[in-house]
Amino acid sequence: MAVHKINIEDFEEDDYYLIALHTSLEDYRLAYLLNRELGIGLSKCKLDIPSQVKKVKSSFTRFTFDDEQKLVLWDLVQNKNVVETKQIETNIDLFSSTKSAFSAATYLLPEYKKVDYFIKIENAENEIDLDNVISQISKIEAIELVYSVAKENIKSKNNLIF
Repeated sequence: MAVHKINIEDFEEDDYYLIALHTSLEDYRLAYLLNRELGIGLSKCKLDIPSQVKKVKSSFTRFTFDDEQKLVLWDLVQNKNVVETKQIETNIDLFSSTKSAFSAATYLLPEYKKVDYFIKIENAENEIDLDNVISQISKIEAIELVYSVAKENIKSKNNLIF
């Protein structure tokens, strides 16, 4: 009897574009400006993307748009989230104490800590001109920097599965 082996690499597809955005805009405002500039309909997803790093639970906001005509899925995802950890009470002396709250930053893609948001465009190789999308996004004044991320440089690709 013959034995057939199937490698998981046979099923992995890199059929998406990833665009990095540097901006100080709030997520809802950025989604509105992207909708207006690109002619898409990003809307807030009810479920955020959960994450847990070193016992710190956090979640990243996500806006999605499913273009049913072109069969393209757009995702606007927050990269950085600051989570406040529990407060620690410290006794200074016999009669006084202080409470200290610590915050920890978690990242969707830790190798890109300076990026504020990512746009992931799935099933877009034949439908979307990436250079045109980047030039349209760069017209938005509040966006300081926009560029395409090479998939080979992403170490934590599993975080982009949502």
